[in-house]
Amino acid sequence: MAPPPGDSWPDSTGPPDRQTLRLLERHLTSDALVTGTKFEPDPYEPRQLQVSLDSERYSESIPIVRLDIRWFTTGDFSIHYIEDHTDGTQWECRWDRHPNPHTTRLHFHQPPTTDEITELSFGSLHPLEVYSTVLGAIEQRIESLWSNQ
Repeated sequence: MAPPPGDSWPDSTGPPDRQTLRLLERHLTSDALVTGTKFEPDPYEPRQLQVSLDSERYSESIPIVRLDIRWFTTGDFSIHYIEDHTDGTQWECRWDRHPNPHTTRLHFHQPPTTDEITELSFGSLHPLEVYSTVLGAIEQRIESLWSNQ
């Protein structure tokens, strides 16, 4: 389904875009940072793609790292990055495009808690371009973690 021109989107994200979720899954499984993928609730009717990231790339204090990806037929999406720390805390951020009365449709929930929201800009909203930008930001996060130790 092609999105309407401009920013005249409906007030709903619409149904899951299963074709895009499967496309992203195919690309993510070939990325060295990814250790596994899983569709929720199942591969036949996926609503979300859960992506496990290689915790060996992080310090021992971050044993679980994942991405939760939702993509919709309207072109809206949510990509949620989550680090589970051994002290019980989480460090997280989220790239979103969806109807929102409090900010622009395309926005970023700042780490470490996602409470602060800023406008976001992508050169392209093609799923593979968005995926590439997000993985680049995750690589920068990993580099900053190691440089701060």
